[in-house]
Amino acid sequence: MKAYMTNGTFDFLKKLKDKYPAIQFYFMSGTSNDLAYYEGTSSKVFAAGREYEIIIQSGNIQDKGYVVMNNIPVTDEGKPVFEDNFKKRKQAVDNREGFLAFRLLKPKKGNTYVVFTQWKSHENYENWKNSSDFQKAHSETKPPAYFADRPFVNTYQMMEEKE
Repeated sequence: MKAYMTNGTFDFLKKLKDKYPAIQFYFMSGTSNDLAYYEGTSSKVFAAGREYEIIIQSGNIQDKGYVVMNNIPVTDEGKPVFEDNFKKRKQAVDNREGFLAFRLLKPKKGNTYVVFTQWKSHENYENWKNSSDFQKAHSETKPPAYFADRPFVNTYQMMEEKE
């Protein structure tokens, strides 16, 4: 399965829902931009969007909640190791309070993977981040050799369409 996302203003993005009524779009608001996201097997509908292969998924994305997207640039030779590391710790967050969904997204173009997690609230995410389980899952003291550049994080609040 694939995932697609694009950025724009909410007013622009919500028009996609009318144009493509068969697609379940998720709208998110971040500190620097708004985002539309959907999953499926059909071809992309965004003119200037990003396409990903869903490598690992658990949970169901909800219309409400807090989303954290860790953007991790990975070297070409490091991609198999990176993916394998995530497969080994698959479902590490599934049983955490407030967890809703997880996706490991491999870019169709470029080298920046997205680690997508959705939580009921920002507080649930912070509790996970401050847990010993999180520390264990992220125990590396320096960036692995397969990182092509410094990872960065985007956070979003799910937006409900206003009629």
